[in-house]
Amino acid sequence: MSRTTEILLALAAAALVLLLAWAVPWLRFVLTIALAKGLAVLGILLLLRAGQVSFGHALFLAFAAYAVAFGASTIPEALILLPLAAIGAALLGLVIGLFVVRYREIFFGMLNLALSMVFYSLLEKFYAITHGTDGIRLPPITFAGQTLGSEAQGWAMLVLALVLALGFGALVRTYLASPMGQALAGIKTREARLEFMGASGRSVLLAAYVLSALMAGAGGAVLAMTSRHVTPALAYWTASGELVFIAILGGAGSVFGPFLGAVAYELTRVYAAALVADAWQMILGMVLLLVILFAPGGLWGMGRALLARRRAA
Repeated sequence: MSRTTEILLALAAAALVLLLAWAVPWLRFVLTIALAKGLAVLGILLLLRAGQVSFGHALFLAFAAYAVAFGASTIPEALILLPLAAIGAALLGLVIGLFVVRYREIFFGMLNLALSMVFYSLLEKFYAITHGTDGIRLPPITFAGQTLGSEAQGWAMLVLALVLALGFGALVRTYLASPMGQALAGIKTREARLEFMGASGRSVLLAAYVLSALMAGAGGAVLAMTSRHVTPALAYWTASGELVFIAILGGAGSVFGPFLGAVAYELTRVYAAALVADAWQMILGMVLLLVILFAPGGLWGMGRALLARRRAA
């Protein structure tokens, strides 16, 4: 797929999201949450290119969400809180990454999971600071110094999430096409050969890890400002599992996959919970099972395969 085609497809997808949010107002919140999670999953896509899976990536999402929650009482400006929270998550990713990039495969994944659960425990136990499982309610947030009404704020968050999705999607596509991005595939196939070529596998993976933490932080900030309530559940292992679920559902073959998977996941969860309140997790599990069995490339891979068949016909 050419770059021009991808740009047109991305703009068409953004227009479709805005159209859906306008036609069905309650979808505005759902789509904003989906885009926020898609940003975090986009970071997981980078790690998957290196053959590594993080089972604790919700750590960075939760860290940024709590950074927004604590900072909102002092600086209630979305355009300041978001970059500060994302950069904070990236710095945390740098510190953690210096340790975890020494390991590969299951050890890499489980170390991330363990660190995420440590953070979850801290959030839950330090009640005087974090309010424990009750969480923190965010005060009203301003945009460019303007206090917006409920509907206008919903639109502002959706547009902000769309801009971040388009920007980070373009960044990741460029990154994967660069020598650093190509080196990620070398870690997955044969890291020793990469080392012989003079490229450090740890440095390559660390750069991708920090970038993935930055995107997860941006997603966490958007999620916090949209829901205006953060709890330790954001860092729980099920939250990280949800991100991996979305990555598999959407497919890791393109930057479109994480967002397609996130939107499909959120819509499936909303409708499944409405129709079968006590068994919506089972429905999500069945959807994932069907994707793994019949569309291992995810929804994006399935769509491309169907398009290729139509062109061939």
